Amino acid sequence: MFGWSKPRRPKVVAFDAIGTMFPLGPMRPSLIMLGLPSTGLETWYATAVHDALALTACGDFKPFTAVMEGALDQVLGEQGLAPPRAARRALLAQFKHLPARPDARDALRLMLRAGMRPILLTNGSEAGTWSLLQQSGLDELVERVVSVEDIEMFKPRPEVYAYAASQCRVRLKRMALVAVHSWDINGAKATGCIGAYVSAERPFASTMRKPDIEAPSLLAAASALVAL
Repeated sequence: MFGWSKPRRPKVVAFDAIGTMFPLGPMRPSLIMLGLPSTGLETWYATAVHDALALTACGDFKPFTAVMEGALDQVLGEQGLAPPRAARRALLAQFKHLPARPDARDALRLMLRAGMRPILLTNGSEAGTWSLLQQSGLDELVERVVSVEDIEMFKPRPEVYAYAASQCRVRLKRMALVAVHSWDINGAKATGCIGAYVSAERPFASTMRKPDIEAPSLLAAASALVAL
């Protein structure tokens, strides 16, 4: 579904990494084993994003892995849980082995066949994201990984999207962001990028800037971008 005006086909397509290219769902059973409810995964991630944005708002920065670890302490404490350190470490180690979405390969190949340049734009680290891509066999399909660690600001700060566009030598209006997070699409749209929202987990937040594309999957979002 397109927004108010149909944009031009982007030259660069930036896929969000955490949650979008690599969903966090595989971590849910481990969180439940620590004693959290089934919704604990969403609470944990939302807490981490909240803390990341609070750091950025104050001009501070910590790697997202550290932010996630701190958020885990918070959500466990709220439930009165104190699992063994080994169990916590095992959970956090899963970040290094998250599988890609099943349609990620087809989505990336479609971009390349259309002459578009797929990249990953992540709140995580560049090295960690490349490792996930390599484990999923997707590394040869991605032009580059752009990490917020380069400028020490978390998405959705406008500077992050502008930095990614500058690294790719493309104007912001010719770059698209694909994400499952409404706040990420809102940041991209506010900066002048094309926004492609993947509604695989939840509907788009009505308070955010309307995406140019809404699609149920990565492949459907890629198809809609190619059709521009």
